Amino acid sequence: MSWLPSLLTDTPESGYELAIKLSRMAVKKTQPDDDTRSKLRADYANNADSLTMVSNVVATNFQTVAQANNYWRD
Repeated sequence: MSWLPSLLTDTPESGYELAIKLSRMAVKKTQPDDDTRSKLRADYANNADSLTMVSNVVATNFQTVAQANNYWRD
């Protein structure tokens, strides 16, 4: 089974959770080595700029999910 069977979600909250998963999977696919990701985590987990960038990535992914689910109706 695919890790991403659909962008459709039941609620905006589950859509936001999907946006987080999309963001995390992008990191995992970019850096597939678990040990390397674990070592790098301390660098960005304590860096305000890195955390802000994470928020931006999640927000962009949420826009994609929201559009697919028509969360913003006319």
